[in-house]
Amino acid sequence: MKLRNLVKTTALAAVVATPALAQDVTLRIQTHYAPETTSGKLAAQFVDDVETMSGGSIDIEMFYSSSVVATVETFDAAASGILDCDMTGGAYQTGKNAAFQFVGDIMGGYDTPYQQLSWLYYGGGLEAAQELYNEFGMQLVGWWIYGQESLSSSKPIPGPEALKDFKFRSPPGMETEIFANLGATPIVMDFTEIFTALETGIIEGTDASGLANNVGLGIYDIVKHATYPGFHSMPSDHLACNKNVWDGLTDSQRRIISTAMQKLSLQTALTFEKANAEAAAKLREEGVTLYDWSAEDRATFRASAQKVWDEWAKKSPEAAALVKSHKEYLGQLGLLSK
Repeated sequence: MKLRNLVKTTALAAVVATPALAQDVTLRIQTHYAPETTSGKLAAQFVDDVETMSGGSIDIEMFYSSSVVATVETFDAAASGILDCDMTGGAYQTGKNAAFQFVGDIMGGYDTPYQQLSWLYYGGGLEAAQELYNEFGMQLVGWWIYGQESLSSSKPIPGPEALKDFKFRSPPGMETEIFANLGATPIVMDFTEIFTALETGIIEGTDASGLANNVGLGIYDIVKHATYPGFHSMPSDHLACNKNVWDGLTDSQRRIISTAMQKLSLQTALTFEKANAEAAAKLREEGVTLYDWSAEDRATFRASAQKVWDEWAKKSPEAAALVKSHKEYLGQLGLLSK
């Protein structure tokens, strides 16, 4: 009898101690990257990592090239349940709150992806940004950052003095204000108009993407000068999920996705560091001149950027909080302009 009771007790304890099996879930995620691009292939690896590590309890249906809704609508589509997660970037949402600028493209802040990622994971950034995302029913899971973008130009751009009257294609928003303060003439135009504008001389240069991406686009078939490494813009693509969907996952499922996201962050930074270095070597051989701005020149740009940050900080309490957080962390890294 005692043995029988012991067996029953042991069996009951095992049932109680066994965690509930993860419920199978399918996550519908959209990215603006095409599947054949480097970023698209990295996103596909992220999908495989999550599905494999979860033992099949998480299935991801990835929609590439913004095939469900427009890129700028991805965030809202996830928040409203049309999608489950958004894999584009916070900078597309500055119309909702100016604070999204400081989780999307800080501009003139960090020198490397690793510094920027360290603010998110070790500088209190994730907690600070999470309040902003949660206000819109979303959960920020992580970032993937491909590195500094390069300015491309038909004339030499060795330092800030070359920016005076420099006519270049710029995306809208904070960037136009920063460069205008340095004497440049930023012209906002659609990405598809860049090549005709360069060829006809409407613009002298462009802010398009990182060096390797610019090579792939064919920009250096037209212009023969570029900044490298870049200094002005380093967009943070994000993974942000509908908060109800995120909260409905098990602890292990959330941990798997977060871990896979951190792997994607490292792989993205390393992949593009190598690709940009290879592109730089190839361009030099082809006669393209690359300009690595000095620490002093970068500080000049950063000082101009910080003046605009302060103006944007006045746009909302959330923007003010994120600007404060970045400044404190940049100060710890010795990157804050005096």
